[in-house]
Amino acid sequence: MSTPAPGDVRWFVCHCKPRCEKKFAALLAAEKFEHYLPLIESLKRYGTQTKRFTKPLFPGYVFAQLVLENKPRIYQQDLLARVIPVTDESLFLRQMSDVRTIVASGLELSLRPLIHKGTRVRVTGGPLWGLIGIVDDPTNPKGIIVAVDVLQQGLHVLMSLENLEPLP
Repeated sequence: MSTPAPGDVRWFVCHCKPRCEKKFAALLAAEKFEHYLPLIESLKRYGTQTKRFTKPLFPGYVFAQLVLENKPRIYQQDLLARVIPVTDESLFLRQMSDVRTIVASGLELSLRPLIHKGTRVRVTGGPLWGLIGIVDDPTNPKGIIVAVDVLQQGLHVLMSLENLEPLP
């Protein structure tokens, strides 16, 4: 592993404290640091009124490009929980370009956990709430498999991915 050279610029994922993303982005802008906080428009109903507001696409995260010597300056205010370095910057930049394109399109979107075949998940809604199983095939999602180890068999339950939460 090489030591970073002075003046080396890197991308970081800044994990902010709750509801501090916009404040942290304003701090980065004031310091003239390159950053990206993807925002989406949301509607909230309060009785008979409907309010329109913007919220972060990835709650709790702001992406920042920093010269390594300037990294301590982002801790000036108590807005950060931690800073995660980006390991593959070319992949990161391509994905951020995709995110920018999607957000700019104005199409309706929602955030979903990335679930792979074999991922252990917990059911978060419906009559099977709390049950733990394994994802069968997320490319053609039809449900989860619940193991009955003593019989060396599994029960395949049809279920949508919206009701599943990945387990660590």
